[in-house]
Amino acid sequence: MLHTARALIAFVTVVLLAVGAAQAQSEQPAPPKVTEGQLRAVDAEGRPVGLCPLKHTDVQAVITGLLARVTVTQEFHNPFEDKIEAVYVFPLRASAAVHDMTMTVGDRVIRGLIKERDEARKIYEQAKAAGHVAGLLDQERPNIFTQSVANIEPGKAVTITISYTELLTYEDGKVSFVFPMVVGPRYIPGAPTGQAGTGWAEDTDEVPDASRITPPVTPKDTRAGHDISLAVALDAGAAIHALRSEQHGINMEWQDTERSSVAVQLANKKEIPNKDFVLVWSTVTDAISDATLAGVDERGGFFLLMLQPPEKVQPDQIMPREIIFVLDTSGSMRGFPIETSKSIMRRAIKELRHADTFNLITFAGTTKILWDKLRANTEANRAEAMKFVDSLEGGGGTEMMKAIHAALAGEHDPEKIRIVAFLTDGYVGNDMAIIDAVQKNARTTRVFSFGIGTSVNRYLLGNMARAGRGEAAYALNQGQAEKTAEQFYDRINAPVLTDVAVDFGDLADAIEADELYPQLIPDLFSAKPVVLYGRYKPGAADRAGTITLRGQTVAGPFERKLKVTLPASADPGAIPAMWARKKVAHLMSQDLSGIQQGSPDPAIKESIIGLGITYRLMTRFTSFVAVEEKVVTVGGKPRTVAVPVEMPEGVSYEGVFGDRPSPVSTARLVGSGGGGGGGGFAAMALPEASVDEDNGRKTQDRQVQQIRDDEKLSDEEKRQKIAELKLDKALHGLADKLDADGNYADKTLSVSGGKLEVAVYLTDLSDEVLAKLKELGFEKILDASAVKMVIGTIEVARLADLAQLDEVRRIGLPELLD
Repeated sequence: MLHTARALIAFVTVVLLAVGAAQAQSEQPAPPKVTEGQLRAVDAEGRPVGLCPLKHTDVQAVITGLLARVTVTQEFHNPFEDKIEAVYVFPLRASAAVHDMTMTVGDRVIRGLIKERDEARKIYEQAKAAGHVAGLLDQERPNIFTQSVANIEPGKAVTITISYTELLTYEDGKVSFVFPMVVGPRYIPGAPTGQAGTGWAEDTDEVPDASRITPPVTPKDTRAGHDISLAVALDAGAAIHALRSEQHGINMEWQDTERSSVAVQLANKKEIPNKDFVLVWSTVTDAISDATLAGVDERGGFFLLMLQPPEKVQPDQIMPREIIFVLDTSGSMRGFPIETSKSIMRRAIKELRHADTFNLITFAGTTKILWDKLRANTEANRAEAMKFVDSLEGGGGTEMMKAIHAALAGEHDPEKIRIVAFLTDGYVGNDMAIIDAVQKNARTTRVFSFGIGTSVNRYLLGNMARAGRGEAAYALNQGQAEKTAEQFYDRINAPVLTDVAVDFGDLADAIEADELYPQLIPDLFSAKPVVLYGRYKPGAADRAGTITLRGQTVAGPFERKLKVTLPASADPGAIPAMWARKKVAHLMSQDLSGIQQGSPDPAIKESIIGLGITYRLMTRFTSFVAVEEKVVTVGGKPRTVAVPVEMPEGVSYEGVFGDRPSPVSTARLVGSGGGGGGGGFAAMALPEASVDEDNGRKTQDRQVQQIRDDEKLSDEEKRQKIAELKLDKALHGLADKLDADGNYADKTLSVSGGKLEVAVYLTDLSDEVLAKLKELGFEKILDASAVKMVIGTIEVARLADLAQLDEVRRIGLPELLD
């Protein structure tokens, strides 16, 4: 279960659905009016409570060979009567070099400026305060981004277009293009410290930005409302032998008679964005050639080098191994993910070799180790391990750090290869600290990771494997379990190439050796190319030379020579940005814990900022900002609306949020400032209905009746005691704190002109009950029938009167109710 210090903040129950005008007329009428194509937020009983500001996302990918150029267009629309700021947390590929952002307002296109993150935020906030339409794109993790759009006027649209480039994965004859569609719910360890972002989680001492990586999640069996379309223009460079989409229905149209070029689209142009889009293809050649891409601009020469490994050789003998399997059994793994992990483990245990020793570790809220030490691969031990695996169920938090230390600690038999395999969805907020822990503790251990699920945290899984000198694999469904286990053993039984090195020979004087990435070339456990990004010093003429790829195979030393030309002048295209992206990743790897804690090494931070500014590149410390300065909107400060996201397909809602009636959430509405008046929604965090709600009501009814029956109390004393029973503690004695003008403010609330914004928890939301509230001066802003809650303003002096109503269960501040 996802951690937070207080009860999970729950938002208004909503179903966000695309609806037409006809449907709008059939629903119970409520403002604002819904027109065709808008997205409506309705509660569990179908009553409208609001509209979603993100209307649609469109993805266009152009792939040439292994190079993908992708544009992501997000269409924001304001369906409210006041202007808004939309905040959307979304994923992109961790390996992507995000190098452009534009904002379209009406017929004007504003290209984003790349700025140091704090400076970009300052420009954005100043523009927002001045009434200008503005866009801000921040990176929270290499694979998590936040798009903020301020001052979207009522009925108007703002379009954001983001561009990135990436080199695709080629492995064992297949190329993969992956586009993530949703940020899965992260487990947040640590002690709460506050909440700076719009997410459901509080920031903690271990994850200081938790509220920026936990977008509100739609309730079970509901939709977030916004949808996605995706198209791929693929030129494979050779005739395509096979092509498939792993998780989505697609339409295909061949573009040439050789079948080397194809247009691919999602069959459903309004797809629900709740799982990765994964497109896999192979060509008739079943291999790619060595390649060098190089070019020059005013910053110097840049190259991308792809070198093919040797053919895999099966060894005569396999060195005995110590293998530790570490299984995530947290709540997010409940159901299909844990069953997939168990299927992988059953096959993995069967495939152990006679001389291997092994052990199993599970982690959720706590870490469990099957045996106190590694055991031999005997029939009895395999049977005990199988019984242990069969008993596993998903539930609890994701305390992964403890499992990391448990798996990587302990004595190691130097006569054996030590391997640790993690099976998880990677849904944690402290991912950088975990990667750093693997990096510092692996030493003599090889770490392999298995991503289990439809939309896993590939940044964490890939980098755990990289830090542990292993490789990552992904099982999208249970049908891929056995294949994933086979792939694991195929990799560890016979690595393709180890101790990899590249000798640049007579080109060495032109290569900037300290700017070559990765600086330590990883071992190859499968048939994939060695990929290097580098810089060179261009001369007056092209430089031709021979480079040598060297390494060790199970058959002995390997060496292959390749002729390379470094041009004196040529368009480098996206190579400089891709090189800079690799250098940023290298710099971050040197201070992952510091960056995770929000206290990065100053020199590393400055280097990353310099790279971001120079190469127009999104990083943790550089952001894109765009401002429409020619138009000033009216209407004061906008209210903030956090766009809700889908629960990833296959992830158990109960496993993540608990075994109780479905928690509720919505696009979070954050007010423009204090209580009083009807000028916005202040920190709209609403309570969920408790499983013990009926018992709680009966207890409160008894308490109220006891107060009323107490003949020793005066009518005024009874009135005050009932008020104290129903009012949140923050509201006790509030009338005595007001100044002469009826104003008061502290860290938790603000009163202006004697009025306060409150949330009132009711027995029902009938017209009769709402009329009673109105008679007492309560001005409703929003109601949520699923939790029988209304938010509105009332005079502080009337709070006690409000509490006397039998239909009122509790009165408090929206963000304090729990």
